[in-house]
Amino acid sequence: MARSRLTPERESELYGAVLDLLREVGYDALTMDAVAARTHSSKATLYRQWGSKPELVARALRHNKPIKLTEIDTGTLRGDFQAMMALTDDCQMEKDTALMRGLAHAVHTNPELLQALRELLIEPEISSMRDTLERAVERGEVSADNPALKYVPHMIIGAFVARPLVDDQPIDHAFITDYVNAVVLPSLGV
Repeated sequence: MARSRLTPERESELYGAVLDLLREVGYDALTMDAVAARTHSSKATLYRQWGSKPELVARALRHNKPIKLTEIDTGTLRGDFQAMMALTDDCQMEKDTALMRGLAHAVHTNPELLQALRELLIEPEISSMRDTLERAVERGEVSADNPALKYVPHMIIGAFVARPLVDDQPIDHAFITDYVNAVVLPSLGV
């Protein structure tokens, strides 16, 4: 796909508009026409830049997470988790959770969206989490044969999905900090 050059500011503006529209109307009702109207751009420009709605949505979500988890290395697993949680505030955490809930339904009926999200968002995050956990193993904080290692991404994602369903409460720092300290770290022997 041939991409023209956009300034970082313009690209950020476009991604912000996509995320705002996702929150307002959901994935299924989000159209390239609506994005074009909201951002005062043409549909042709959007398709030239991103090729498809799923890729645009996945890239907008990825852009919303500019810091890679692999850049975080505090020297301890607990410190790394605390630093990861400090990357966002409660308001943004709640917005992100709402976006992911909306997209969770859409991926079941749109394989192209699922593939774009896996490639651009999920796999990089899981890979970064694996790197973080491998450093903890190398430091001797976690046993290399701990069976919980492969389930850490599931535990973290599960907390974000379950909190609103089980407790009818949004995700916030207090909950996720308590969850990591009470569930994730003990399962790893930390």
